Amino acid sequence: MDKYLLFLDDDRDPNEVFGYTNDQIYLLKWVVVRNYDEYVKCIIDNGIPDVISYDHDLGHEHYSVQSNIDYSIFKEKTGFHCAKWLINHCIDNKLELPETILIHSWNRVGAANIKSLFDTYNKVKDINCDNNYPPIPYS
Repeated sequence: MDKYLLFLDDDRDPNEVFGYTNDQIYLLKWVVVRNYDEYVKCIIDNGIPDVISYDHDLGHEHYSVQSNIDYSIFKEKTGFHCAKWLINHCIDNKLELPETILIHSWNRVGAANIKSLFDTYNKVKDINCDNNYPPIPYS
């Protein structure tokens, strides 16, 4: 697969996200993955996509009214885990991140954490252009 758009969400489809964002990109053709394992397999099999759109909560066990959720106790990994895996995969294989990273999650804290992860990576990458810095752990 040469160029593709990757959509990570356990329930929604891209056209549903268009419904609340009005972002025309969600009307394009996407490869949809529903969980961490499908996400990793898709990228390993097809290479780095041009665009990734992230949901944070990838399982019903993540949906909670609590403000301080300990995600480490859950079986299913989140979009944050997927983002950390991607960054490490790119570092380990000397690959560039996708041209565009979108976050469509309704979980504001989770979305902010994903955004912060990529923002931090970009700052560190700019400082360490030779990529000789430790990867972000994704356990």
